[in-house]
Amino acid sequence: MRRLLLCLALLPLAAFADDAPAVKDLGPRLERAEYPYPVAMFPVESQGQSLEMAYMDVKPTKPNGRIVVLLHGKNFCGAYWGATAERLRGEGYRVVIPDQIGFCKSSKPHGYQYSFHQLAANTHALLASLGVDKATVVAHSMGGMVGARYALMFPQGVEKLVLVDPIGLEDWKAKGVPWRSVDDWYRGELKTSYASIRAYQLKSYYDGTWKPEYDPWVVMQAGMYEGSGKEAAAWAGALTYDMIFTQPVVYEFPQIRVPTVLIIGQRDRTAVGRDAAPSDVQAKLGDYPVLGREAAERIPGAKLIPLEGLGHSPMLEAPERFYKALDEAL
Repeated sequence: MRRLLLCLALLPLAAFADDAPAVKDLGPRLERAEYPYPVAMFPVESQGQSLEMAYMDVKPTKPNGRIVVLLHGKNFCGAYWGATAERLRGEGYRVVIPDQIGFCKSSKPHGYQYSFHQLAANTHALLASLGVDKATVVAHSMGGMVGARYALMFPQGVEKLVLVDPIGLEDWKAKGVPWRSVDDWYRGELKTSYASIRAYQLKSYYDGTWKPEYDPWVVMQAGMYEGSGKEAAAWAGALTYDMIFTQPVVYEFPQIRVPTVLIIGQRDRTAVGRDAAPSDVQAKLGDYPVLGREAAERIPGAKLIPLEGLGHSPMLEAPERFYKALDEAL
């Protein structure tokens, strides 16, 4: 955590101002971005390619024998889990934080069939290589779709599933959001910038209220898109958006057979593809108070922890409230 704080302290002061900061080229795989803990690379042989999956393996101060895997969202990297990991390691947990293939410090292959099955299998292989045969999976945003798939594929390896404002609680295309091609996603991703990321998160994640502490994670994402990694990041972003949109897991929630807790910010309004939907459809999407209740009812034995007044990323918006909910979940 000290390394993360030092890294944030070195960011230009403009990064914490209301106007857009000067975004540095951090490289296509965030080669020039600091993470809060040492990053290792797990070799992944997948789909005829030799790839690398970045991860952090954080050892506890006084081991309690339990392991937590933290899964990142679409618009985040494993680094944003740093403060959560520091708290968990202080409570005795070993914490493993991967960057999925196609994201952040991991490989971004141009030709890859992205699926939640594949990402879950990659994660399972990583954990097996670390000698982890059972863990609690804490999964945020898109990570929730990976986590749900992981629990369906490897239930024997999941002690508990904690879904934090997961996307995929509804099938957007079934609700009337138009399909778009990978080429269309790519054209949109090429326009990604600090300003566009912040504008999207401000509206969908934080209900119109911005705090300076959100900026470092936007700067990190923008550092891939506004530099030498623009095309690689945009293409990977397009392929993974197609995966998210076309591979709903919500219909399989009744098949989840591991203890599950949902932590849901009640002001979250995230919905993939909303910008392309008719206005009457837009108004019905991303209703997380309703979606959270419905998911808890569909997953056998699931528990719901609603966080009033919080949005899509409670670990950033109100860390202490999130930690209290996470302690309850664990």
